[in-house]
Amino acid sequence: MSIIKSYAAKAAGADLEVWEYEAGDLLPDDVEVQVDYCGICHSDLSMIDNEWGMSSYPLVAGHEVIGRVAALGTAAADKGLKVGQRVGIGWTARSCNHCDACISGNQINCLEGSLPTIMNRGGFADKLRADWQWVIPLPENIDIATAGPLLCGGITVFKPLLLNSVTATSRVGVIGIGGLGHIAIQLLRAMGAEVTAFSSNPAKEQEVREMGADRVVNSRDPEALKALAGQFDLIINTVSVDLDWQPYFEALAYGGNFHTVGVVMKPLQVPAFTLIGGDRRVSGSATGNPAELRTLMRFAGRAKVAPVTEEYPMSRINDALRHVREGKARYRVVLKADF
Repeated sequence: MSIIKSYAAKAAGADLEVWEYEAGDLLPDDVEVQVDYCGICHSDLSMIDNEWGMSSYPLVAGHEVIGRVAALGTAAADKGLKVGQRVGIGWTARSCNHCDACISGNQINCLEGSLPTIMNRGGFADKLRADWQWVIPLPENIDIATAGPLLCGGITVFKPLLLNSVTATSRVGVIGIGGLGHIAIQLLRAMGAEVTAFSSNPAKEQEVREMGADRVVNSRDPEALKALAGQFDLIINTVSVDLDWQPYFEALAYGGNFHTVGVVMKPLQVPAFTLIGGDRRVSGSATGNPAELRTLMRFAGRAKVAPVTEEYPMSRINDALRHVREGKARYRVVLKADF
């Protein structure tokens, strides 16, 4: 039996309040993790506000957790994790482990519905729990103060690179240089790809180049977009606003793929001939499975890929959430536990 101290939303859109809850007995496959840091993601805001119509309250958000193993369930005790070990937990806390998707290693697409960490009561707390396979061991060479956003924002942009077999010869465009896009650029640089950043903010150009972009294009300049026709093997969209997508479709090379991880609420208008002419594709993906998360954390540690973060004490969580809501974060906000 464990009492967990958290910051919870009691209603949609409400400020977070201190809330204690009884976690019950540790399930056999569970790991209890002591939280050291937890990033803030726009998905946390969407859940707090019930933007997607799936929230229940009190809601404890937070799914970019860096912490230490505090306790192991009886079945989790022989899975390689040790009490005190540094670990991370991302978007997913549980999956069924027996459906076709789980058995094939696609636990993120669990046919019975993988459970988001937020719905499981997340990391805006002193502790949280998750199934052992979703508790990701961290390499020694990773910066624990900034690593949290890799577990959601990072894996979200890493997954398309794996799905599209990106190599050092790939020509990749990234739309939107915010919380997701700035990590994508660093990952692509570390993989040796040719990287073009599409940004609506020209003031970011020098900073974006320092992150690893070979070229920065003003996404509000129609002529600049038109000049890129047929150049990209892959374009990753990280923004959630609706844009004129046609110039980006036309910027794909033959066999190229437009891949969205940004949750654009309006349908993408894709003329059939845009795809047929050049064997182009449009796709999307969620986050990653446990193996992909482990791969990312090892790669990020070795390649020194680290999100650019601003740190707040968790006791100032409402100030931090407002900072993110107002679009002022450069580029991710991380909370440091101070219970």
